[in-house]
Amino acid sequence: MADAVAAAGRHRGRVSPGVAFWLLAYAFAINMTGTTLPTPLYPLYEQQLGFGQLTVTVIFAIYAVGVIAGLLLFGRLSDQVGRRLALMPGLVLSATSAVVFLVQQDLALVFVGRILSGLSAGIFTGTATAALLDLAPRGDRGRATLVASATNMLGLGLGPVLAGALAQFEPDKLRLVYMVDLALLVPAAWAVWAIPETVTHPTGFRLRPERLYVPAGVRRVFVPAAIAGFAGFAVLGLLTAVTAAFVGGILHNTSHLLSGAVVTFAFVGSGLGQVALELTSIRVGMRVGCGVLMAGLVALGAALQAESLALLIIGALVAGFGQGLTFRAALAGLAQASPPEQRATVASTFFVVAYVAISLPVVGQGIAAHATDLRTAATWFTGIVFVLAGSALVLLLRLRD
Repeated sequence: MADAVAAAGRHRGRVSPGVAFWLLAYAFAINMTGTTLPTPLYPLYEQQLGFGQLTVTVIFAIYAVGVIAGLLLFGRLSDQVGRRLALMPGLVLSATSAVVFLVQQDLALVFVGRILSGLSAGIFTGTATAALLDLAPRGDRGRATLVASATNMLGLGLGPVLAGALAQFEPDKLRLVYMVDLALLVPAAWAVWAIPETVTHPTGFRLRPERLYVPAGVRRVFVPAAIAGFAGFAVLGLLTAVTAAFVGGILHNTSHLLSGAVVTFAFVGSGLGQVALELTSIRVGMRVGCGVLMAGLVALGAALQAESLALLIIGALVAGFGQGLTFRAALAGLAQASPPEQRATVASTFFVVAYVAISLPVVGQGIAAHATDLRTAATWFTGIVFVLAGSALVLLLRLRD
């Protein structure tokens, strides 16, 4: 009898699990779209609030701090209270961030908006991925994982191009995009409300930070995966934080749509790289991904020196592809190498490494740019990340089954 009640609770919802799967994918994409909306707008905020590129990198790092806090503090929230009750606060935080940007009048509110956005992403990423896996038909977990990762990147990539297009062609450059975001969040909230709850025995909320730990037997796999992941996410962080300044200050092109589109190319490349893992093994995917990432970094470095928009786009796309391939292969490899009862902990540790990569190196690049100039700092940045990716590749080549 108890099993029957649990099964009924599992499927209770406004729509069937098949429809719910795609509704949740929409909500996931829209939530992540909100996190990258400010990307092409930073030059406008600089003009309005009177700060420089170093502050832009700090603002971006504040977002990453919010993500890490969300991952560590609320990583188990959906297991405790259910998927839907955990997803709703993520959407509320996303909407609150949009409202803060709508009313912002000073730099402090920009910081607040980005922290709220980071918390939203930290809560939503793991929970939405777990819910998609729950809703997938039995035996189709691989497709669900692919949809989850691709949806994540689709949302992240949509944000810059949407904000850039609206800022380019509409008069209310710093407000309209957040109004659109709020409008898109309304059906996302309905979608989360409509899906069936898949956690049948919630235990109740307890605020307990996630423990970061890598078992000794997993470390030989974790180290190269973490280095490659660090390199890939550092590139995404650089492109997201400084592309608008590079396009405007070095290429002398003030198009907000163009600067947003360049960042979108990186996320599109990442999504394609994740799909490409379907064509090869985890081991080959990690190695090839590191090599492709290094090629993308060479193109980005060349773009800086040649002041070439074409090379910048190619570099963003290629580096994004390498990041996506290494990222998905790393997660799959760590899941394969970790004991079942420690997979979540190992994955959380990897994600923290990834989001540290998005924040600290970009701040370092901002400090270097303040001391020298953007071109010099970014060139050094790409060189250092190239060495990191190369180190990961060497470790992977030496790693035996």
